[in-house]
Amino acid sequence: MTAYPARAAMGRKVRGQALVASDGFSARYDLDRIAGVFSRPQHALFGRSYVGLVLILDRAKGGVATAWMLHEMAARGMLPAALVFNTVNPIMVQGAALADATMMSGFDVDITRVVADGALVELDTAAPALLRVLG
Repeated sequence: MTAYPARAAMGRKVRGQALVASDGFSARYDLDRIAGVFSRPQHALFGRSYVGLVLILDRAKGGVATAWMLHEMAARGMLPAALVFNTVNPIMVQGAALADATMMSGFDVDITRVVADGALVELDTAAPALLRVLG
């Protein structure tokens, strides 16, 4: 097992399969929020479902609409199990809080390069916040 400390985390402890890409994330522009898949053809995860998976991406993108959309996705049961970023913006943090989503960010490594797509991961948001790769 390998563990990566994060500088910021919120939400519940989560365990699940990782969906990983060195790309950004906007709930408004990258997703088909009804079908639960990445819909922007230029996105590295185009066509793949994100529902119930631990989404691990490089950076958060987007403005206030992303925050509202995360809340709407949560209300319909269409959220990822957790959101993990190298870099996050305040709007994404607000949206995750509004949606009651687990989120983690701020690693000493590029988390998209050290966690394999499909790996089983655990996010422990209690201090010290850790992302553990279980398998």
